Amino acid sequence: MFDAEGFILAGGASSRMGVDKARLTLGGRTFTQRIVAALGAITRGCSVVSARPGSVELNLPVVEDVYRDCGALGGLHAALSACRAPWAAVVSCDLPFVTGELFARLRDLRTEDADAVVPRQPDGRPQPLCALYSPARCLELAARLLREGERRPRVLLQAARTRWVAPAELADLPDAELFFLNVNTPEDYERARTKLGTRNDER
Repeated sequence: MFDAEGFILAGGASSRMGVDKARLTLGGRTFTQRIVAALGAITRGCSVVSARPGSVELNLPVVEDVYRDCGALGGLHAALSACRAPWAAVVSCDLPFVTGELFARLRDLRTEDADAVVPRQPDGRPQPLCALYSPARCLELAARLLREGERRPRVLLQAARTRWVAPAELADLPDAELFFLNVNTPEDYERARTKLGTRNDER
């Protein structure tokens, strides 16, 4: 039986957006609420990884970084450290279009020897902040890389036994073209709102 906890990484400074991305709304829900709903398809609960004051107001348990100011890998390490389930579903707060169908598909594509299950975008780039990780297999590796000064999750994935998920393995899911639309700037946010409106008009 699959057993996972969800973790939303919200530790960035949001300097390009100018406001806390976790609290932005889309379709009447905050980014965090949208991601929590998506993670609910495969997890038994969700936490927010953030050192930002006020994160507790998101009404979720807050996990703070063990390694401060260490970027995305630091946030991932914090999630793995806090996880008490065999798997951690980790998502960045700037991916508001992820869905339960996406996470269910990642779960179903696991292999017995996989340390992580990570999708690739249509352009070939990996999405390590929308992925499944085994804390038992990845936590110490992440800690070692951080001690060595590394901050990039992709370096962990190169060292781990990663089950890469090709775009074609997700393409049949509803709204697959929106899954990895990062919302980091006001322009991104406006584009996301436009895409959501267009999508709703088509249904």
